[in-house]
Parts: sequence; C-alpha cells; structure tokens
Amino acid sequence: MMAKMQTEAGRRRHVRIVIWSLCIVLAGALVLPLGGYVYVAAVGDRAVAAQPDAGTSGVNPRSNYWRAVREGDKGYTAASGPYTTNDLIQSRGEEWRQVRNGYVTLAVVTMTGAILLLLVLFHVIKGPQRLEQAPSGRVLPRWSGGERLLHWYTAILFLVLAITGFSLLFGRAVLIPWLGLEGFSAYANVAKQVHNYAGPLFLVGVVIEVVTWMRFNTFKSYDFQWLKSLGGMLKKGAHPPAGRSNAGEKVWFWIIATIGLLGVGISGLVLDFPNFGQTRETMQIASVIHAVLAGLWLAIALGHIYLGTIGVSGALRGMVQGEVSEEWMKQHHNLWYEHLKGGAQEQQGESRAPRSRPGPEPLH
Repeated sequence: MMAKMQTEAGRRRHVRIVIWSLCIVLAGALVLPLGGYVYVAAVGDRAVAAQPDAGTSGVNPRSNYWRAVREGDKGYTAASGPYTTNDLIQSRGEEWRQVRNGYVTLAVVTMTGAILLLLVLFHVIKGPQRLEQAPSGRVLPRWSGGERLLHWYTAILFLVLAITGFSLLFGRAVLIPWLGLEGFSAYANVAKQVHNYAGPLFLVGVVIEVVTWMRFNTFKSYDFQWLKSLGGMLKKGAHPPAGRSNAGEKVWFWIIATIGLLGVGISGLVLDFPNFGQTRETMQIASVIHAVLAGLWLAIALGHIYLGTIGVSGALRGMVQGEVSEEWMKQHHNLWYEHLKGGAQEQQGESRAPRSRPGPEPLH
C-alpha cells in the first residue's frame, strides 16, 4: 500500500513539474517579446528625437514630388488587380502600418502586461483557493472524455496561435534585433503558415465547444451572487452557489463565443482567404480588429489559465482525469453536486454515485 501511494505521489510530482515547465515556457514566450517591444520602442523614440531637423540640413528636391503624391496627387503606376489601385502611393497603407505598429501593439502590451501583473500580485497576496475539507477519497464525474479532448484540442491550438500571431505582430520591433533579418524571415515564413492553417482548425473546435456547452452556460439569478464575491476568492466563508458551470466559467464561455468566434474568428478568415473579393482597405481594417481583439482575448485567457491550473486547487484534475473529489464539487459547484447526488439516488447508485479512489487528493 505504501509503495502504491509513493508511486502515486511521484506521478503527481511529475505532472506538476511538466505543468510548471509549460507555464514558464509560455510566460517567457509572451513576456520576453512584450518587454523587448517596450525596450525597442523606447530606444527608437530616443533615436528619432536625436536626429537633426530636416529643415536645417537641407531637403531632397525629389521629396517634394513624393510629398505631393502622399497628399493626393495619384501619379501613375502600371500595377493593376483587385488588391491594387492606380495610386502610386496608397497613403492609407502607411496610416494602417502606423496604427498597427503603434497604437495596436501598445494596446496589446498594456492589456497583457496589466493582467499578468494583477495575477502575480493576487497570487502573492491571496494565494490559491484550497479545499476547506479534507478529501475523503470519493470522486464525482466532472468532464467526459470527449469534452476533455475538445478542450485540449482548442487549448493547444490557442497557444500555438497566440505564440505565432504575437511574435509576428512584434517581430519587426523585437525579433529582428535578436534573430537578424534572415533569421526572422525564416521564422516568419514558418510561423505565418502555421498561424494561417491552425486558425480555421481552431475555429472548428470553438464552434463545437459553443454547441456542446451552451446549455450549461445560460445565466441564472444565483450567478450574480458568484460575480459579486468573485466565487468566494475575496473572502473566506460560504461559497456562492454554482451549477455545472459557475458564473466565471460562463463569462469565459461567452467571451469565447463573442470575442473569439465572432470577432477574432471572422476577421481572421477575412485575412486567411483574401481571394473572395475583399479590398485592400477591408483587409487593413480586419487586421487591426483581429490584432486588438486577439490581444484582449489573450489577456482574459491568462486569468482563465491561472484559475484552471494553480489558482484553484484541484481544478486541473477535472480536465485531466475527468473527475474531482466529492469535497471539491461540493465546495465549488454545490448545485451541480446536489444534482449528481439526486440522480445517483434515483438510479440507486448505478452510474453517478460517488466512488472511492485510493491515495491523496491534490493534483496540480
């Protein structure tokens, strides 16, 4: 018996090491480019400020012509096609570039940086939510095998899209100084292809998630009690009522359905399939919408990842093994616990009755 418990403890320790390693790699992949962007942007501002005034050093005579083109004189170009115009210089393209590389990147850095800082402070001050009762060894079903497969399918693709997408967004300012032009070009070619192909596959998973879990994510009157106390995280005591999905999970679900599926998804498809008659201006607008909403989605997802791994003790076990302790279910999803217990009594304990499992409880 002791050998079996030691083996189980070693397995859980190995799982924790793997999870923490993945969290550190993901955090580094997100934080380092963001921090590098801030540094490069600051250095660039100082370099621009240090440049001499063009008015005092002389003006290239040809610049007057290009300035006239930028101000509306179309000039002439032989290029033609659905994504080009007869404009020698498309000023809107330069405006898009400035918005994308300026306001959009700053907004993404600010959102993700603020959320990361808040999560670190919360974890240091409050720490994770732990079980209030000692586990008895009895477990209840939390997620089915199909639901877990669907979750990890979309979760892995989400991380792939986040890393490739934001490395391309910040690449010119951050990765070129580290990798060089040729190195970044090689990386960007691969990252762009991975991002473009993974996007539609990810959206398929999101659509299936929305259809599968919508019936569990309609808001009830008791959900407002959960939201007011943030699920009991701000103070100790009785936990607010929750069904199979608590109010926080419902908010996350509708963020996936609206911001993710409608905002990021549709704008991403516009960019992924430019051969359906979109104009260049449409593509530029879709690019800005896609980047801003993806940044917002990532910032909120950081909170979801924190609560699902180290923020709520035992939560990860449900999505890994499909079951949680009876005490965990009673503490975090009391209404669903009562539903399962009632169903088990009606079926005389055949399918949903709590069953015992040897070994200690925690998994994360």
